[in-house]
Amino acid sequence: MKIQNSISGVRNFFLLLSLSIFSLSCQFGENKAKDEGGAVNQQEEVETKQESDKQEFTEIITTSMEFQTKDTLKSGWNTFKYKNRSNETHLILFDKYPKGKTIADTKRDIVPPFQEGMDLINEGKMEEAGKAFGKLPEWFQEVEFVGGVGLISPQSTAQSTMKLEPGTYIIECYVKMPNGVFHTTQGMAKQIEVVEEKTDLSEPSADYTISIAAEEGIKFDQDVSTGEKTFAVNFGKQKVHEHYLMHDVNLVWAEPGADLAELEKWVNWSDPEGLQTPAPKGFKFLGGMQEMNEGKTGYFTADLKQGRYVLIAEVPGSREKGMLKEFMVK
Repeated sequence: MKIQNSISGVRNFFLLLSLSIFSLSCQFGENKAKDEGGAVNQQEEVETKQESDKQEFTEIITTSMEFQTKDTLKSGWNTFKYKNRSNETHLILFDKYPKGKTIADTKRDIVPPFQEGMDLINEGKMEEAGKAFGKLPEWFQEVEFVGGVGLISPQSTAQSTMKLEPGTYIIECYVKMPNGVFHTTQGMAKQIEVVEEKTDLSEPSADYTISIAAEEGIKFDQDVSTGEKTFAVNFGKQKVHEHYLMHDVNLVWAEPGADLAELEKWVNWSDPEGLQTPAPKGFKFLGGMQEMNEGKTGYFTADLKQGRYVLIAEVPGSREKGMLKEFMVK
């Protein structure tokens, strides 16, 4: 917060003082103003720095089908505040690429097989779709998914914190348009370089902890209260599911009577209508943590009100796998 100070000049209460006394008074007042002004400036610097320290984050903005953010980041712990100012649901997945690979390789080698496979799924040609996905290059197996921002509803903001190592990253959104086309193909893929220099951020402290693992599913049995809360997501054993991705955690508010079966079906991108605009009615997506390798931890923050909530992974058959968990906020 900027501090505004107005220091009044020295009032002359005597109308008939001599010129020498008047000059002396003015000089005294001028020096006093300088001294007080210096003190105010120092206070401004301290408070501005404190405010900056408390709010150190990287902003990512989407207004349509793009990511507006920095091209370069420091390594270490990074907090991202994602402002989805568009009219569609989005997400952000951070992909750490093998050395020498860039977004040009993404557009040439990764996006086409996924889109071809999705088009064939929409046509009901599952065998041909499998062959299309088989066109993915071998180096795709070296891509490391290091978290990101979970699904976030239109005109909403989500916050996630992850630890990033130096290297080349691609951030992407693979939600689909009404015609089944991935947002990735429409401009929602951006390259970011993470440099050796480290941030000043330390690992966050969490109000609640969520655990997720391939065999155990989502484990979360805590009483949750209203307000701004930070969740830690601990990733146990990971695996690549039937849709070529690993599991993640998304936080969703559900209105009374909302059909969780519709939500479960929609979050699976490999379903013909999965992750396709429009999102199912009765739900508001609040962010979460995208997939990470086993043993990693990511954090997300959400402002909670009273009501019914769901933690869900974007995997086929999330309920059967124990990756759909309801809880109440009181």
